[in-house]
Amino acid sequence: MDKPAIKPLAWLAQGALYALFAIAIGTFSGWPAYHHLAADQALIKLSFSHSGKLVSECRPLSPAELAKLPPNMRAPMKCPRERVAVLVELDIDGVPAARHSAPPSGLSKDGASAVYRRLPVAAGVHRISVRLKDSASAAGFDYSRDESVSLRPAQVLVIDFDAEKGGITLR
Repeated sequence: MDKPAIKPLAWLAQGALYALFAIAIGTFSGWPAYHHLAADQALIKLSFSHSGKLVSECRPLSPAELAKLPPNMRAPMKCPRERVAVLVELDIDGVPAARHSAPPSGLSKDGASAVYRRLPVAAGVHRISVRLKDSASAAGFDYSRDESVSLRPAQVLVIDFDAEKGGITLR
């Protein structure tokens, strides 16, 4: 028996479909053009992960409290794990741009607090004021930085927190 001559026609149809698929991928890989910022804008990113201070200080357990505990749990000091939320404020040219209270992560609220904000601004010179509070004290902020920066179009300024470098960093 002779096989039908459909096989070459099937190969031709399959090749045409692959060609159409390749043309579609090629077209949409570069179109429409995406611009993450306007031509005259810069970007300020407020991005950090920082652990706040402990909610309260360690305290010694009384002899009565120790007696209630099983022998393997009798540590002389009780230290909480929970941390305070980190509060951050950002002003650009004297105008409040961001205010965020980041709660600690983790089931026991003992992990780091994470903040991420993306703020497009006009290119040029701006006065940046950043304040961060990571303690339970009622007083003001624990860290602050006030600086004038010159931003070029499409430049990205990252505001981070690094305790080893003295606190709030601008790069």
